[in-house]
Amino acid sequence: MNIILLGPPGAGKGTQAQRLVERHGMRQLSTGDMLRAAVKAETPVGLQAKAVMERGELVSDDIVSALIDAELAALDPAIGVIFDGYPRTAPQARSLDELLASHGRALDLVIELEVNEDALVERITGRFTCAGCGKGYHDTFERPAVDGVCDKCGSTEFKRRPDDNEETVRTRMVEYRAKTAPILPIYEARAIVRRVDGMADIDAVTAALERLIAG
Repeated sequence: MNIILLGPPGAGKGTQAQRLVERHGMRQLSTGDMLRAAVKAETPVGLQAKAVMERGELVSDDIVSALIDAELAALDPAIGVIFDGYPRTAPQARSLDELLASHGRALDLVIELEVNEDALVERITGRFTCAGCGKGYHDTFERPAVDGVCDKCGSTEFKRRPDDNEETVRTRMVEYRAKTAPILPIYEARAIVRRVDGMADIDAVTAALERLIAG
């Protein structure tokens, strides 16, 4: 299976993608991760991307396509792919079709994790972690057994991500809708878009994805 997994930050996309990787041996292709890896490895495309980023410019579609092309070329054709963060525009969607075809692949599904914006704000803004061991907690859904003491390591130091605030979360939602709006009609016309309730229990979301992949 070759799928695009869509969902705003906080929808659980990363968690679900990792579960698909573990259960099915799929490869998650995140453009951000690929760029960082290519820059670090100083590949020809990585050096090209590094020069662009150092100028403060956005990495071009051609560079991203070259990264994906290289990843697909190195991948066993029997291994499925999850695209994360790409495509975001109609030209990128067309480019992805061409790339997949050149490697004997085709897009099977576009799965969107749907969220309720207000509930997502509550989910994200309530998150905090133990500064000692990194265990995650939530103001409403998962508090420590003893207030102010980590269940796992006993630390009394906790931290919150500075961008886990309502204004940032709602801005991310606006950006997400703006980025997905151009590509969804393309895939809806092919009848390959499916939607899953991203606000459901993590295991329930996984089960829904498994049903879709099983066909």
